[in-house]
Amino acid sequence: MSMKDKMHTGDLYLPGDTEILQAQMLCLEKLYDFNATRPSEGAKRMALLREMFAEIGEGCYIEPPLRANWGGHHVHFGKNVYANFNLTLVDDTHIFVGDNTMIGPNVTIATAGHPILPSLREKGYQYNMPVRIGKNCWIGAGAVIIPGVTIGDGVTVGAGSVVTRDLPDNVVAVGNPCRVLREIGDHDREYYFKDRRITTD
Repeated sequence: MSMKDKMHTGDLYLPGDTEILQAQMLCLEKLYDFNATRPSEGAKRMALLREMFAEIGEGCYIEPPLRANWGGHHVHFGKNVYANFNLTLVDDTHIFVGDNTMIGPNVTIATAGHPILPSLREKGYQYNMPVRIGKNCWIGAGAVIIPGVTIGDGVTVGAGSVVTRDLPDNVVAVGNPCRVLREIGDHDREYYFKDRRITTD
């Protein structure tokens, strides 16, 4: 099995492999072009994202600058995903984000890890584990999601949280490490912020 194949198996591999670096460089060139677009060039941005990402649904919007190890090459976005400034995707293997999910500024979603054993790190070894984020989620500003995590549908992750373990559907989760604070319930159906009652007229 080649080093490039091991990127998606969870096995240890060497990311400095020549085949990997050549493929990665092509992806990073497209990412550079995306980040160099002007605010008025929405159609150009979307065309580039369709080239860059493994999958990207209709109605997605990503605010530059975007940072991504592979320029989104291993990223799968559903429909109507919104990502604010400075999204960092450590996309050495696959990242899945469901429809209608919102991602705040300065969020990091990482799939790459390094061995705890110093002698392995010294040799440059790495491993990758996929990240899955469900539909209708809100990932708050500055959150960090580490390799191998799955976040269910309808989840709100509080700003600055570090998500180190899976989160079930329809919860509010906060903190470092991120823990479930509560389920989404009746209060949320009546109030959108503190004592501010929902009115959509």
